[in-house]
Amino acid sequence: MRNLLDFDFDSAHIWHPYTSMTHSLPVFGVHSAKGCELELVDGRKLVDGTSSWWACVHGYGHPEIISAMEKQLHQLSHVMFGGITHAPAITLCKKLIAMTCEPLTKVFLCDSGSIAVEVAIKMALQYWQGQEKPQKQRILTVKKGYHGDTFAAMSVCDPEGGMHTMFGEAVTKQCFADAPKTLFGEALHPDDLAQMRGILSTQHNEIAAVIIEPIMQGAGGMRFYSPEYLLGLRKLCDEFNVLLILDEIATGFGRTGKLFAYEHADITPDILCLGKALTGGYISLAATLCTDKVAQGISQSPAGVFMHGPTFMGNPLACSAACASLDIINRNKWRSQVAAIEQQMRLELRDAIAIPSVKDVRVLGAVGVLEMVAPVDTALLQQQFVDLGVWVRPFANLIYIMPPYIITPMQLSQLTAAMKQVAARIPLAGDIAPTQATTSFISHG
Repeated sequence: MRNLLDFDFDSAHIWHPYTSMTHSLPVFGVHSAKGCELELVDGRKLVDGTSSWWACVHGYGHPEIISAMEKQLHQLSHVMFGGITHAPAITLCKKLIAMTCEPLTKVFLCDSGSIAVEVAIKMALQYWQGQEKPQKQRILTVKKGYHGDTFAAMSVCDPEGGMHTMFGEAVTKQCFADAPKTLFGEALHPDDLAQMRGILSTQHNEIAAVIIEPIMQGAGGMRFYSPEYLLGLRKLCDEFNVLLILDEIATGFGRTGKLFAYEHADITPDILCLGKALTGGYISLAATLCTDKVAQGISQSPAGVFMHGPTFMGNPLACSAACASLDIINRNKWRSQVAAIEQQMRLELRDAIAIPSVKDVRVLGAVGVLEMVAPVDTALLQQQFVDLGVWVRPFANLIYIMPPYIITPMQLSQLTAAMKQVAARIPLAGDIAPTQATTSFISHG
């Protein structure tokens, strides 16, 4: 019965992410998933190179996560979090506080990564209200970033390529500095923080916080930058009395080779956003953590309470999945898994730099990137990857993989070979010559 999936209904009535209802893109029906493989309704199996948008780090069908969710489903699948607490939420928050850096002592559980960013921005604004500095309402960030799809999150996405450019005055105007130029593994360029310092020196009285994706700018371009930049940014925030928000929704729980990307720079944030891999990708859940100082400031604000409360906050089913996922992370196998993935991708993607359509090759932890000379035809390349037995979803001018940590060497080789094969088919547009190619083989140290 698998092949009876109603694709016509899907095309006519179901809105997929970033698609048009008048010019539909091809979709592929999935029947089941196990380990690192997706099984399509026609029986074909695809090696998943995306971890379902970077979340399913333990693969599909993990018995511990499923068992935890089944048990919780029969006991208590959902209950409001207002005036009520329960064991899964308490256990999860204990684990998060133990895993993250010492100053982070307060946990706000929410629905998704975008909402975690919304919560972080609200926390920053309310903190300064509690400090009797209500004029500090703006957020400073860097260009080429991505922090989510909701309105406050959009406002701190890239000001030129971000979605908020099409929503005009409905989106809050924020402050932007140039993206970090110093690559991971390089000594910090002397002027890399100059613009950030300039903005803070003249506008710190109205800036509540700086928000940034540590080490890796994800959906804004899969760019890896120097830990020294983060270290300098932390010092600037302290010097000019603004909060530092780190968005680890994509990088948290081992993706870059450290448990959290801020560990590359040995810094601590005032507010931390987590999501995606928090539940191992089994159900939506995110968290925003903050320090005692931030929590006290919010509690001293005119409202006297933090002004946010999602209906599904602290959902017991999601918390139980997250507890199981973090138990798996805490066994520390991810360290050797991610290191092995990084080493293999470095070796197998190395020669992709010789492909004319490839501008750059980058590897950090369990992230492998081919940056192309020009934007790619996502629909065309998606079909080519499926024909090669892999699930890789390009975007803009990037062909990248962020596979589950449990991927086998054979499966990973299938992914890297497909990346190079598809890239080699892409012609250069017109007579435009590729920019001088460089290869960034990043080590996690």
